[in-house]
Amino acid sequence: MTSAQQAPAPQIERHPGRWLALAVLVFAVLLVAVDATVLGLATPFLSEDLKPSGTQLLWIGDVYSFVIAGLLVSMGSLGDRIGRKKLLLVGAVAFGAVSVLNAYATSPEMMIVARALLGVAGATLMPSTLALIRNIFHDPKERSVAIGIWGAAASAGAAVGPVVGGALLEHFWWGSVFLINLPVMAILVIVGIKMLPESRNPNPGPWDLISVGLSLVGIVAVVYAIKEAAVHGFRWDTAVSAVLGVLCLIWFARRQTRLESPLLDMRLFQHRGFSGAVLADLLTILGLSGLVFFLSQFLQLVQMRSPLGAGMIELPAAIGAVLTGLYAGVIARRASVRLAVSGGLTAIGLALAACTLLDANTPALQMCLALFIGGAGAGLAFTVTADVILTAVPKEQAGAASAVSETAYELGAALGIALLGSVVTGIYRGFEAPAGVSGDTLAAAHDSLGGAVEAARDLPQEQGAALLSAAQNSFTSGFETAAGVASAVLLATAVAAWFLLRGQKLEDGVEH
Repeated sequence: MTSAQQAPAPQIERHPGRWLALAVLVFAVLLVAVDATVLGLATPFLSEDLKPSGTQLLWIGDVYSFVIAGLLVSMGSLGDRIGRKKLLLVGAVAFGAVSVLNAYATSPEMMIVARALLGVAGATLMPSTLALIRNIFHDPKERSVAIGIWGAAASAGAAVGPVVGGALLEHFWWGSVFLINLPVMAILVIVGIKMLPESRNPNPGPWDLISVGLSLVGIVAVVYAIKEAAVHGFRWDTAVSAVLGVLCLIWFARRQTRLESPLLDMRLFQHRGFSGAVLADLLTILGLSGLVFFLSQFLQLVQMRSPLGAGMIELPAAIGAVLTGLYAGVIARRASVRLAVSGGLTAIGLALAACTLLDANTPALQMCLALFIGGAGAGLAFTVTADVILTAVPKEQAGAASAVSETAYELGAALGIALLGSVVTGIYRGFEAPAGVSGDTLAAAHDSLGGAVEAARDLPQEQGAALLSAAQNSFTSGFETAAGVASAVLLATAVAAWFLLRGQKLEDGVEH
């Protein structure tokens, strides 16, 4: 045997208490993920109380993700500089405080502002959690398990949100879906102070505020332009917003290549596997998020289920995500990264295709099966891509890399609600009301399905039933069309991932 063969394997440092520290981080990511979808079931109640317009309702739904997406890269880089534990704990306190503002909002405008502020706080939490995992777990296989648990929490949180919301809405007012954040954040702060290790880049360089502003303005302006163009058509103000956003993002990218300490190292995107994983994340969430947002309304306002009943139908998605997320690393190592990711994306695409067959009489079992398959695919694909992204960089840049992954997730969520939501809304508004319905009643009915339910209550029984039936059928048609579009996007992404992730491995991080 050669001396190289006889040399013992290097010892891998294992952080004591790492699994308890992981539990604290999972608390944070679970809560942020729950908050992204918990509002779906509360939408009909919120609509009745605050009476938002259709456009305001979309903003309430997606401004949280818009702001998170715009700030994640900046906050990930800030965590690398000031300390990820410090940023996480400060963000947790802010998240709890702003949750109270959301719970007691008294107007649509106040609700939109409160959701935006919640997005600012949420942007400090997500990249910190994944970056701390990169620094707590040095063994690649242990890290894959940890990322699997983290990914399962992120995927399951989005699916558990409707269940939690449904249970609360059975007994309390809609603001309660935000107040649940307070005890969870209190636990996170108390335990996190004790159990989480601090980590940061030892030579971080300055935090470039110009880049922070360019990132935020660029992403928010582009997403706003896409959303407005999809809902209202292409107008001069939409064009200005799109041009402004693109110019800011180009300036941001060029500036990063000239800075000694950039917020985001643009060279990361030269790696095919890294770019493929980011693209898969973005399009996976884009396809899922818009459907999840409107599925809750479909279950309550078309199938007329209770909030808890609707949430329980969506629960199988969480179960599927947890099961595959926990074993994603094993699957990717025994098969391949590209098979795991492409297989997961295909499962989501097929589940979304099944949603094109939904109607008012679709049985719960059929929907549960489709959602289980979709959740399993999401847990598998999202967890493996997170592992690829995180191990593509030195651990000193873990915050920035985590932020790229999370930006893809949140930007996908915002675009999904904006684009697919616009498909649903555009088709929905085309329904013909029965004779005799006009004026403010007709306008309210065309604005949103929740508005149609309210309008129908104020009309004579036969006329109200006809209005509600027309609105429900139109909403269902829009929902089915959006599901078909999302399915096509996911199946195309599965094919792209197969080629982009060729040769990618998890054992030692990324192949070069």
